[in-house]
Amino acid sequence: MAKVPWDEAAVPAPTISSGRGAPAAPSALRALRPAEVHQRELHGRCVITARGSFDTQSIKPLTDALTAAAAHHSAVILDASGVTFADSSFLNLLILTHHTGTLRLAAPSPQVRRVCDITGVTPHLDIHDTLDEALA
Repeated sequence: MAKVPWDEAAVPAPTISSGRGAPAAPSALRALRPAEVHQRELHGRCVITARGSFDTQSIKPLTDALTAAAAHHSAVILDASGVTFADSSFLNLLILTHHTGTLRLAAPSPQVRRVCDITGVTPHLDIHDTLDEALA
């Protein structure tokens, strides 16, 4: 078996196929899902559902939704179960909204949990394993 230097052993970043070559891996396509934000009332609570990838280019609709909801509701629940990618702009938004005293994070996806754990904010956020727990 040939030895490969550690810096050459990394898996290349996935790309979307332009019709030439192999298509991107399914996990890469999930991570590239466009951001979607939906708001609804559920059991008298404001629930915002976020789906897809959130970064500096796609965070504005979620920022607008959370800011408006926090201004009008005592508790805002963010269902993050469908978030496939979250960067520091998403994390910053969670922290800022949490400081208003209104945010409950429900069912965070593995990606959201990971970014919260890595950065050490998990103990500081109001995180619930399920949407039902956050609604209670």
